[in-house]
Amino acid sequence: MDSVDDLAEYFASLLVFNILGTPENRSFIWMLSGGNTPKLVFRKIAANFRDVIDWDRVKIFWGDERCVGPDDDESNYKMARENLLDHIPIPSFNIFRIRGEANPVEEAVRYSQLFKRHVHPNQGFPQADLVMLGMGEDGHTASIFPANIDLFKSDALFEPSEHPETRQKRITATGMIINHAKVVVMVAPGEAKAPRVAQIINRLEGWDRLPAARVKPENGEMIWLLDRERP
Repeated sequence: MDSVDDLAEYFASLLVFNILGTPENRSFIWMLSGGNTPKLVFRKIAANFRDVIDWDRVKIFWGDERCVGPDDDESNYKMARENLLDHIPIPSFNIFRIRGEANPVEEAVRYSQLFKRHVHPNQGFPQADLVMLGMGEDGHTASIFPANIDLFKSDALFEPSEHPETRQKRITATGMIINHAKVVVMVAPGEAKAPRVAQIINRLEGWDRLPAARVKPENGEMIWLLDRERP
């Protein structure tokens, strides 16, 4: 992509395409990401695709959340609400937020059960239709960091997590959800992330120790959305 704006436009079109391709008797499960680029994507969708998408069919989940309240500025839910959800005609009962204010161990269990209840299974696993992920400069994705990369192998759908530097508690989707999704979109523009992107894509030394490199949908498709600032 030439710019982040082009990237946002492409993601929005991809979302519409996948919703239209979902059987009419099924909901479309979209798992959101936090971050600055998703914020721009959400604004693009709200501005240009508000009346194109049948929002009654879309169910919204999150791939991770910080352990803060829904009105906290660090909340992924608050960011999505302010930039997307408040501006589209989606029913409130189709929005399933992670309760960051709750006990993280208990909430991970509750949210896993909620996900199972609402998500159509494929080969025995609940399958999200589109998982939106970002990548940090350290190669983390969702709230799976190099220090807790084993969460990709967890048998649970969601697990408590912790930022390795700030020690902030979080809740994250595990590899059980990410790698059973129908489509995973890794949104990773910007010069700061370029070295990690190159490391993963070109399989340079240490690439397999980066969480983002563990994103490999077993029966689905993975798409990297990048801009021109690549090494």
